[in-house]
Amino acid sequence: MTTTENQENVTFLQESLAYLEKLGYDNIQADAEGYEMPKSYHKKGSDITITPNIVAEKAGRKHYFEISLKSEEPILLKSKWRFLDVLTRMKDDRFRIITRRGHYKFTQDMLDDLNMDKEPIKL
Repeated sequence: MTTTENQENVTFLQESLAYLEKLGYDNIQADAEGYEMPKSYHKKGSDITITPNIVAEKAGRKHYFEISLKSEEPILLKSKWRFLDVLTRMKDDRFRIITRRGHYKFTQDMLDDLNMDKEPIKL
């Protein structure tokens, strides 16, 4: 989800947070009420800021989660996913995609375009 779409999809973000809490993740950070805001990354030379949707820890390892919903800005979303994938591989963290019914094909097409071999979490 890009920043502009965050406000529109608050309910799905809350469902995702509840799902992750149920799985045993702790130190959860998210752009939602009652949670600490995750660290943002600013692209030099432009006004683009990248903030992961959810950051959580489990078994001492950081996990970055992105919520995948059909987007008006697929190019921006692809660059965000690519950046987070590279960042997590550099730091030996994990990067996962969360999606829901009606958005599976969009998510899979995006992952195929980026040559990412990831299995999205389907809620």
